[in-house]
Amino acid sequence: MASLNVGSLGEYIREQRRSAQYSLRQLAEAAGVSNPYLSQIERGLRKPSAEILQQIAKALRISAETLYVQAGILEERRGEGLELRASILADPLINEQQKQALLAVYDAFLKENAAGRPSGADEGADGSADEHEGKAP
Repeated sequence: MASLNVGSLGEYIREQRRSAQYSLRQLAEAAGVSNPYLSQIERGLRKPSAEILQQIAKALRISAETLYVQAGILEERRGEGLELRASILADPLINEQQKQALLAVYDAFLKENAAGRPSGADEGADGSADEHEGKAP
């Protein structure tokens, strides 16, 4: 696990908060953390847990994964579905549990495709599509 980069994490959260046009108090309330604690995070004085980062991300309607990367908890992926993830998390028509379920299914498909794909070959997708054609459900 990479070390926590608290200063830039706080700056990033502050930027996102301002972009969302939230006051410090509004974001603290939406995220379920105290105003002083959020202020200390933004100033780089506190190291928030992954759970707190998730609450902040949810309140800001951004991917928790994005904050984990900023915090150094996760390695940055090479754009693997980040736009899709952000869209799912920002969708106001589905609830949080449904969003997490969609992301879990998407991650499972990515894992399955990565495991089943021989390097340099695209046969897996074509073969599995042909296998199921014409069969009743």
